[in-house]
Amino acid sequence: MRYSAFIAQLLLANSVFAQSADVVADHGQRNQAILETNNNAAQRQPRATNRGKKNIVFILTDDQDAVLDSVSYMPKLKEHIIDKGNSFVNHFTTTAICCPARVALWTGKQPHNTNVTDVSPPYGGYPKFISQGFNSNYLPVWLQKGGYKTYYTGKLFNSHTINNYNAPYPAGWTGTNFLLDPGTYDYLNPIYQQNQEAPVHHKGEHTSDLISKYAHDLLEEAIDSKNPFFVAIAPIAPHSNINVDRAPGSPMTIPIPAERHSHLFEGAKVPRTDNFNPDSPSGVSWIRKLSQLNESSVAYIDKYYRARLQALQSVDEIVEQVVKQLEDAKLLDETYIIYSSDNGFHLGQHRLPPGKECGFDEDIRVPLFIRGPGVSPGSVEKAVTTHIDLAPTLLKLAGVKLRKDFDGTPIPVLPDQENKRHEHVAVEYWGTAIAEGEIGGFDGKGQINMSNNTYKGVRIVHEDYDLYYSAWCNNEHELYNIKTDPGQLNNLFTRDDQVTVSQALLGTTTRQVLNRLDAVMLVLKSCKGDTCIRPWKVLHPHGDVTSLKDALRKEFDGFYEEQVKVRPIEPATMAQDSITEPRPEATREEMRDAKLPLAYRDSCAHLLIPLNKCRRDTWYAPWKCSDERHSYEKCQYVEFKKRVAKMDELREAKGGARSN
Repeated sequence: MRYSAFIAQLLLANSVFAQSADVVADHGQRNQAILETNNNAAQRQPRATNRGKKNIVFILTDDQDAVLDSVSYMPKLKEHIIDKGNSFVNHFTTTAICCPARVALWTGKQPHNTNVTDVSPPYGGYPKFISQGFNSNYLPVWLQKGGYKTYYTGKLFNSHTINNYNAPYPAGWTGTNFLLDPGTYDYLNPIYQQNQEAPVHHKGEHTSDLISKYAHDLLEEAIDSKNPFFVAIAPIAPHSNINVDRAPGSPMTIPIPAERHSHLFEGAKVPRTDNFNPDSPSGVSWIRKLSQLNESSVAYIDKYYRARLQALQSVDEIVEQVVKQLEDAKLLDETYIIYSSDNGFHLGQHRLPPGKECGFDEDIRVPLFIRGPGVSPGSVEKAVTTHIDLAPTLLKLAGVKLRKDFDGTPIPVLPDQENKRHEHVAVEYWGTAIAEGEIGGFDGKGQINMSNNTYKGVRIVHEDYDLYYSAWCNNEHELYNIKTDPGQLNNLFTRDDQVTVSQALLGTTTRQVLNRLDAVMLVLKSCKGDTCIRPWKVLHPHGDVTSLKDALRKEFDGFYEEQVKVRPIEPATMAQDSITEPRPEATREEMRDAKLPLAYRDSCAHLLIPLNKCRRDTWYAPWKCSDERHSYEKCQYVEFKKRVAKMDELREAKGGARSN
């Protein structure tokens, strides 16, 4: 199980750490000394430099929401970045969990193309990042080739440990100070590893104060380099605390703020939106079965919320520290400062205990703010942007040539920048959901791991409509009209086709909307490069359709009615004899006769599964799967008998052989 594997990795790393002669047991620096170092640095002489290219500082928090108002409690962020820059109010992560989201961010690729789909091996984490070949093919490497000095401090990826930090070292960085497991999430006992030195265990020191010092030192080094620079600062706040000395299987705990912030925001509560601990169940699958939270659980969630806000105050201080440091060096006007989070977080919405991993806006919508040269102060950008757009955006800001294999595209940072944005987000998730905090898990009895949380989704935002559509691995679907239902409480999808046909949506019927959403989901589920950016062009090669609004023209009703639907079916019988022999691949003519899109020429016709892109250990069929991850063979043969019946009939009619 995901959580068990993750904790087991941390415990193993902790055991080895305790015995390692290479690790310094106690660094001995105290928080106050760190703060004094930072304060004294402000008195140094400024250094004006002549760089042709602009500098970039990226502050990336961990699990910070955009929906639950956390940003409103960060006055320094507001003063120095939000009020001085651009707020991207429709920014999304494509996967609501740390490592897959971060790899997508640094590579500009959808998780189904990185094959990093989990936080720990074998499906994710730093080892998976390495095995997929990205250590020589991600943002810092490209920036260095473009003449930049690059620096990083904080959490890079999950499962980046004291055992594998040098096997190999993360490439592309001029200077680093990484957080390492098993101390990544231990607020008061973190483990940092500088450049290529041995890891250091900082017992009793707060991780946020340490990263403040390291960020300061790396930025000073960057300024002194006289080169254009990229500095990434990745604190763990407001992520849950994980003290690996606790018993295996026990839950993550409330974030631990710096002591100077622990008294703040007394009385602050999770916003009481319509979807907070609702009287009626919502969602699908295991979410719909959750019991309503009792008073003590709600009180605990409010306490959790306050702790997250308190933990973010140290990040707020880092924001101000960075701005002042750049200002003192006379580089503030030559530097872009970007602020975001890897994914969002939920706290009581839909009766959920603290956590992420869901497709709701609380989990996939994240903050994004950018200030810098040419950015209009206090501006708001409503265009849809995603994490896979950030690597292309940073290369564009750096004046480095864009790559052709990006799944994303540069976002409109500057007022005069061309703004031909797409309206969609391809959402995807594999595996399990984790209940964080000591609330009793998902059932109040300690179940902290929920399997079968695999789904694909499409989030579409337009001035005329706002939708979320998902298909789960257990055959369930969600469709929310977020313009009228911002809490995502009223699922418009029903198994009763007659009801679906009669429902009105976007000036037509729900069925017609679903026909379009099914078609674009089948493109996005395995898209690559330009098909991720312009999925409608796959369905309309002439380019006359670029949005759902275009696709909803009545003239296309017949076309979309003929397309394969993502619909619930009876559970598949995965008999061994049905998956042992290779099945013939459909020909272009057979796909034409079966009325299947020609875009899926390289597919198993019965399920439109791209054989040449099927990832052996992370693939899943959004409309039918009996397991969270199918093998390559099952990828080809899911729902063997039902889905090939039509193709067999076509072959027989032409005198061909039936599939066996």
